[in-house]
Amino acid sequence: MAPEPISGAILPRADRHCYPRSLGVGAWLTLTARCAAPSALGSKRFCNHGENVSMSNMVSLERIYDKVIFDMDGTLVDSRAAVEVAWRNWALRHGVSADEILAVAHGRRTHEVMQLFAPRGVDLDREATELETGSDNADDICAVPGATELLRWIPGGDWAVVTSASRELASRRLLAAGLPLPDFLISADDVSIGKPDPQGYRLALDRMRARAEDCLVFEDAPAGILAAKGAGCDVVAITAALAHAFEADCPAVANFHCISFSMKSGMRSRRWQGRYASVGAPAP
Repeated sequence: MAPEPISGAILPRADRHCYPRSLGVGAWLTLTARCAAPSALGSKRFCNHGENVSMSNMVSLERIYDKVIFDMDGTLVDSRAAVEVAWRNWALRHGVSADEILAVAHGRRTHEVMQLFAPRGVDLDREATELETGSDNADDICAVPGATELLRWIPGGDWAVVTSASRELASRRLLAAGLPLPDFLISADDVSIGKPDPQGYRLALDRMRARAEDCLVFEDAPAGILAAKGAGCDVVAITAALAHAFEADCPAVANFHCISFSMKSGMRSRRWQGRYASVGAPAP
């Protein structure tokens, strides 16, 4: 008898933590509790839902930035439940290891991940489209804490999204999480090679007319961090929706309530301080 496909479910809580039934409620509550704890400052640290790191309430960046770029899945949007269910069902159908796929899939384009694992003869374009459609359960998608407030705070033309998802899927997930669509969206459709290649971030910088040194990037996966660094940007890792432990060669925080940084605003600077903003000194 063929294995039964995995289905997703929504945990009935006001903060809409999403969880896949395959984990069980107890395991998911443990995971989300760990995600609530921020990581500490420092250049190499082990990011794993808040374990094995020194605890800190806030990471404060001293530079003043012109623009901010976000990854989507795992950074702005917690889509772990929907993505894991979709990949596990695909792995079951093709007789390959779901755990091996999930260990490398995060932050990379679906088509490129399938190239690593798909049996010979599989129509990758069709299967990638079907998998993305199957991972689009709005009930299993929610915003990472602080994302909604931060995107309201940043002027629309001063932020962008660079994602390994297709443009259509990215738009649906952002809206499902209650987040606005960016003026600048770089998707898998816009690049010839995905993360960790910096092509996507360089394209975003070009369209925003921004210098890499004046841009802050938020990412959550090794491939994305490498891509942003390769483009020359400062990077902060978001660990709230972290799917797999990894070593991040950048500052890391649990979510957007745990980061403080400044942006230019006309002749002055404004500072995001986790939950509110303040007006600072004149911008240099």
